[in-house]
Amino acid sequence: MPQHFHSLGRRIVRAYLLFSLGTCILFAIAAVIVVEGIESRLVDERLKDIAAWASPRHAGKLPVEMPAGVSFNHGQSIPQSLRDLPSGVHDVMVDGIGLHVFAGRDATGPFVVVDHASDYEDVELAVYSLLLVGLFVFIAMSLLLGHFVGQRVVGPIAELSAAVKERRAELPLQNNKDELGILARAFANHTAELQVFLERERSFTGDVSHELRTPLTVIAGAGEILVEATYGQPHLHAPAERIVRAAKDASDSVEVLLLLARSPDLIESEPLSMAQLAREEVARYQGLIGAKPIVLTFSGGEDFFVHAPVRLLSAAIGNLIRNACLYTDEGQVITLYTTPNSLSP
Repeated sequence: MPQHFHSLGRRIVRAYLLFSLGTCILFAIAAVIVVEGIESRLVDERLKDIAAWASPRHAGKLPVEMPAGVSFNHGQSIPQSLRDLPSGVHDVMVDGIGLHVFAGRDATGPFVVVDHASDYEDVELAVYSLLLVGLFVFIAMSLLLGHFVGQRVVGPIAELSAAVKERRAELPLQNNKDELGILARAFANHTAELQVFLERERSFTGDVSHELRTPLTVIAGAGEILVEATYGQPHLHAPAERIVRAAKDASDSVEVLLLLARSPDLIESEPLSMAQLAREEVARYQGLIGAKPIVLTFSGGEDFFVHAPVRLLSAAIGNLIRNACLYTDEGQVITLYTTPNSLSP
């Protein structure tokens, strides 16, 4: 698989993962805001309310009875570790124990309200732990769901791609009533149209080639008669030779067209020596030079073998030589040479 290939399934999984991460972050931010808001309401406001009730009673020498786990300390009764706290609510650690403390000052001096038994920290820890567990569970479920959806989407596409690549006669998914079915039917219709077009073109090429063989045979036979009859008459012999040569080239072209009209599986191939084939084509096209002051030679080169139909390969080499002979200017030398990577004049 090429390095630039980007799997559609992986992109689907990545999209689900990013969605789950974004969702979890939003929920985590909302949960933190809610938890902190609840703490402010249930703990901080509660301590302030207790201080607002207890401070006037203490100033009026009235008994101050606190709920269980909560104490009100004023003046010298404030523990040393809680003295000098600025006004407001504080979270203080004393001997490894977390305390919620509201510090304030009234007309008779400083005071603190201490919540000794609040279990809100444990509740807060449990909430955050559940959020963390939920985060991992949600991400894992998103990965599994993304993988499942990716397989459901990419799997049929891969199956259809394999069928098209293998040129199967019947493509899968054509009965589906979704977009994949539309795609499969479009592929099937387009493939059928191409097959009909190729068969029609192959039949046309074959028919035309067969129709041309008879007149070309007649022309070649008449040309050979003219060649024999015009010996000693240069002004007639040369045109007769050109007629025979043209008829031979046309016959070769017809043979090539007939080969191309066949199915590629039915065309026979054999190991061919490129040097030998090039040498034969150079000798064959010497007549194209005519009166031009140019030379067509084969300089050899590294010989190698290819498996191909001899007529098709000869036609390819012949086209190179023919074009070189037709378009070479005066005074140039045409040399054909072979290498394993190229065949060039």
